[in-house]
Amino acid sequence: MYVESIELNNFRNYKSLNISLDQGINVFYGNNAQGKTNLLEAIYIGGTTRSHKGSKDKELIRFGNDESHIRMMVRKQNQQSKIDMHLKKNRAKGIAINGTPIRRASELLGFVNMIFFSPEDLNMIKSGPSERRKFMNMELGQLDSYYLYHLVQYNRILNQRNALLKEIPYQGNLMDTLQVWDEQLIQYGSVLMKCREQFAETLNSIVSKLHFQLSGGREHLEVFYEPDTPLEQFEERIVKERERDLKFRTTTAGPHRDDLSFMISGVDIRKFGSQGQQRTCALSLKMAEIEMVRKAAHDTPVLLLDDVLSELDSERQNCLLDGIRDIQTLITCTGLDEFIHHQFSINKLFKVTSGTVKVMNDTIG
Repeated sequence: MYVESIELNNFRNYKSLNISLDQGINVFYGNNAQGKTNLLEAIYIGGTTRSHKGSKDKELIRFGNDESHIRMMVRKQNQQSKIDMHLKKNRAKGIAINGTPIRRASELLGFVNMIFFSPEDLNMIKSGPSERRKFMNMELGQLDSYYLYHLVQYNRILNQRNALLKEIPYQGNLMDTLQVWDEQLIQYGSVLMKCREQFAETLNSIVSKLHFQLSGGREHLEVFYEPDTPLEQFEERIVKERERDLKFRTTTAGPHRDDLSFMISGVDIRKFGSQGQQRTCALSLKMAEIEMVRKAAHDTPVLLLDDVLSELDSERQNCLLDGIRDIQTLITCTGLDEFIHHQFSINKLFKVTSGTVKVMNDTIG
């Protein structure tokens, strides 16, 4: 699948924009702070409902305006579809697919599969567990509606339970209510843990081969799901930690504290890996995402690369560029040296200047 066109109104620094995209390699170049990342962010939001930066809707609306619009035309399995998104400052966003409004934003996830890769992702391995949980949730959420439903429910129950933990010291008669939330937390959390374990197993089988190639055959990478609590002990742990939860007024055990571990020759590279190993591992994960979408959705994702090439050495640039030749890719960069040096073909070239986008020519290379 691929995005045919994107239209923006009052989004970030774009007052009005309407451009058509090639189903191959699209490159957006220009100086920093001109709107390149904003454009990729809009496309990602159009496909997933959320910003890769975690920005709130009101932060996405152009200064001085109360609302913003994103309209995308996508082609999936030879069928054209239209996604309309209406962002508002003080109300929930409105979303329609082919003119029909959807009730929940989560219904859009999986309709279009997108992978966003930014320089920050290269630090995913050495960052905290929350970044790796975000990686699992975004990938599983796009590919598995069953997982997404249980994730939404788990987060809702978790928030309500935490709010209750803060109220109980002042209203002791609420203790019986805590048991009700505990049962639901265990119900939804157990599903998340099972799905994440299967995800890690599938991911490991794909990423280990990719990492072996990226490392020049020098390293064997293994990925493991690292649950905060083993599934078979989850219910017992929730009960055991109840007194502690009441003391700290927050839920201290559960899949909201899960992690992924990455091992090379028995060494945990989250803690002891070199920067090169950590970055190669992150690149392997992103390339594995592409393969997982291909296998699960029987289609290709849209790949958004935000100024990533400048962060990679020549060998890793080659591996990445070689791996994306058959999928729609939108790349931002400040210059075209990497493409010229690698004699890499660009299907459509755009220059971004102060919130305007100009088509330079349709094919280069």
